[in-house]
Amino acid sequence: MSGTFAEQPKLNWKFPKTFWYANGAELFERAAFYGMFIALVHYLTKRIGFDDVNAGYLAAGFSSVLYLLPTFMGLMADRIGFKTALLIAFALLTVGYALLGGAGWMGYGELDAKLTAAGSLIVIMLGGAIIKPVISGTVAKCSDEHHRARAFSIFYQVVNIGAFFGKSVAKPLRTELGLEYINFYAAAMALCAFVLVAIFYKDVDTKEDRSRTLEQVLQGFGKVLSNFRFMALILIVAGFWIIQGQLYATMPKYMLRLVGPDSSPEWLANINPFVVVICVIPVTHLIRNFKPSTAIGIGLFIIPWTAMIIAASPQIAELTGGSITWLGNMHPITVAVILGVGLQGLAECFLSPKFLEFASKQAPKGEEGLYLGYQHLTTFFAWLFGFGISGHLLARWCPDPNQLPEVAKTQWELATSTGEVPLPAAYENAHYIWFSFAAIGFLAFLAIICYTIITRNIDSRRDAER
Repeated sequence: MSGTFAEQPKLNWKFPKTFWYANGAELFERAAFYGMFIALVHYLTKRIGFDDVNAGYLAAGFSSVLYLLPTFMGLMADRIGFKTALLIAFALLTVGYALLGGAGWMGYGELDAKLTAAGSLIVIMLGGAIIKPVISGTVAKCSDEHHRARAFSIFYQVVNIGAFFGKSVAKPLRTELGLEYINFYAAAMALCAFVLVAIFYKDVDTKEDRSRTLEQVLQGFGKVLSNFRFMALILIVAGFWIIQGQLYATMPKYMLRLVGPDSSPEWLANINPFVVVICVIPVTHLIRNFKPSTAIGIGLFIIPWTAMIIAASPQIAELTGGSITWLGNMHPITVAVILGVGLQGLAECFLSPKFLEFASKQAPKGEEGLYLGYQHLTTFFAWLFGFGISGHLLARWCPDPNQLPEVAKTQWELATSTGEVPLPAAYENAHYIWFSFAAIGFLAFLAIICYTIITRNIDSRRDAER
């Protein structure tokens, strides 16, 4: 027994320089992306001229395909080498972010601005899709099996730090300089990453991965899509992420239109990762003996209530008046969003640690790795449907002030700047948006209960037949 322990390597936090340079590039990339993403739908409407519905559709296509392409872009990166792939990716991101900012800054006509913005998002999408598999691949190749968990824990912390920084910077850029400067900032971050990779990043060996072919990747993708049991779970859990995704799809416009331009949706969105960082370890310890289906069920039970809390802002306003003095004259909607977003982070702590384990059990034996490679389809479907739905709901219940009649627009400006008059009647039922998303969450919760019962019965019968 002692000899077995003696053979175990001593764990440390030492990794090759390339590992740290890759994480540094990831830090820049996440800071760029989340700064842009938190303001994207508002920018597309305010500066580019898309209405809420079309801005939602454009953001839906961009964000969802961004989570679908990495499987195929990883194949290309294996062929050309990671360093070359990263240089191409960060060059695309630098150009894409700059073009996106330029679309609202250069005084283009509306059609030219829309075409430029759409084209720039395609460029950003391609660059981002290359980076996802290459950085995570570098982390894997720069660590052995004993240190891989530590390596990825550093990687995930870097992702959270970058996202937190990007959203924090977005608020002063928007209010002090203008929305387009968030994209110029993102371009600068991408350029910094390009320089870092060009000077310091040393290529890693990808020869063993070059045997994969596009045909094999497509066959695997088709096999996953045709597995009803796996895809049913993916679609159910997508209901969770549809609500989480409203941090980017709905909440920014909701806050800016109801509370005013001085509100801080960028900072409020940071409450979610903050709660996750604080709570994920104790919650993971708490649920360590839970069945994966139970932990996921708890997360799906909590998530619709987060939307219900945000929808309760009119009731909070009735109880407290126009502002909550003991919280520094905070707006009731701001308080509701803080509570809702914070609870979303807690729900994520229950669902995320157990999801991969549960998803792997839905895969055919021996193919768990293939199926887990496509677990990101939850985000694909969530972003695709969540952003599209958001555009319609905003147009119906929380419209763009610029689309209001002149009298109502003037009233909106007074209401959001002075608070001395109520918002126009067009915003009276804005909180209905969150009832809609709560309904999606409750359906997902009921669906996971049915799914668990059905699959458990199927497995029991299968075991009895053996």
